[in-house]
Amino acid sequence: MLSSMVRAVVVAVWLLGWGAQAAPPPGKAEYTYKQLELFSRVLSYVQNNYVEAVDEQSLVHGAIKGMLDTLDPHTLFMPPDQFKEMKIDTSGEFGGLGIEISKKNDALVVVTPIDDTPAARAGVKTGDQILKIDDESTRSMELARAIAKMRGPAGKKVLLTIMRDGFSQPREFAIIRDHIRIASVESAIFGGIGHVKVKNFQERTDLSLSKELERLRGLNGGKELRGLVLDLRNNPGGLLDQAIAISDRFLPGNLVVVSTRGRNGALATEERSKDRDTEKPYPMVVLVNAGSASASEIVAGALQDHRRAVVMGVPTFGKGSVQTVIEMEDGSGLKLTIARYYTPSGRSIQEKGILPDFVVGESEAALSKSEPVREKDLKRHFKAEGEGPDPAAIKPTPPENLRSWDLADKLTDYQLKTALLYLNAGAQPPGHNTAKAPKSE
Repeated sequence: MLSSMVRAVVVAVWLLGWGAQAAPPPGKAEYTYKQLELFSRVLSYVQNNYVEAVDEQSLVHGAIKGMLDTLDPHTLFMPPDQFKEMKIDTSGEFGGLGIEISKKNDALVVVTPIDDTPAARAGVKTGDQILKIDDESTRSMELARAIAKMRGPAGKKVLLTIMRDGFSQPREFAIIRDHIRIASVESAIFGGIGHVKVKNFQERTDLSLSKELERLRGLNGGKELRGLVLDLRNNPGGLLDQAIAISDRFLPGNLVVVSTRGRNGALATEERSKDRDTEKPYPMVVLVNAGSASASEIVAGALQDHRRAVVMGVPTFGKGSVQTVIEMEDGSGLKLTIARYYTPSGRSIQEKGILPDFVVGESEAALSKSEPVREKDLKRHFKAEGEGPDPAAIKPTPPENLRSWDLADKLTDYQLKTALLYLNAGAQPPGHNTAKAPKSE
């Protein structure tokens, strides 16, 4: 009974996928029907002959996951409980440790600990390998399951076994879950120059940014800012519409912010800035690093291409694909890669990332010797279009002739210090564009 139902549903969905086409090509149709028949037959054998009773929903969900595992690493199926957690993420509140994780060569790796969360306070660092979660090995553990094990009610302990460059053997980190409320935007001011850190792109990030900019102007005696550091370091991305809105805030009207292209390179969307609520054209620096991904790269690429800001730091993560999220009838969700995105000049940053105008490491001495996880390290990732720079081969190229400034000199954050000194020196972005927007083509 179930196998017949599954076959009917799969066939219907497959036929709908052909959209406006009258019918799928004959050869394609015949081949697909044979594959569906194979799936239906295997499912029937398992249901009727497996040595123990089986859970039909688990079988179907497992089959869907297996199918999607042949695609890129950002396409995935989420059972109802995991889909619910994903929706909580975008709202900015959840119970957990505060870690962004990924898979690298079958190892669970920390992309970044979120600032001021239990993980960050416990000393978890970018690049750490998580070998066990509560004594369960993470080898071959699905990413979604690892996230689910670390999420949960506040006040409960989670034991992480971590290996790190410099450790002679793995160490255990006992971390107490907390109710994570991520303030997506934080700010400070240094002698009329603002520093705004955007941690991720949630439902109200653009509104929060607007409020922080007004707060900074208030702290500056009501005067306009002399410059702004937009800090996107360790920002893993989030909602595309918020990245577009934040880019729009700093660009004059009718400029391309980002475009997307779907199957066979067909133009899917082209988002342009609007001529409203635009910030004054004060000098800007965008700070990025290997933890700056997806929506962060859209913002950095748009401001760099339009010469609205200098990008400073190290090459970004390199996620240049667009996902849509589809909620299913049973409460599960499908996160499906539907397009690649391109910066205003037509650059795809897939696998390559955004190359800063000034390459500035975490310290004055040199760039980090340990290479962090990037898109290029993920299994089944899309390959770059054309050649791109090798992040490991890039040399530091900080701005020159920076003068001492007492408000910045004492900072231990070398990248932020360099950005503030650059802006305090009155430097403008290369080819700084404050002209009116061109007419729409």
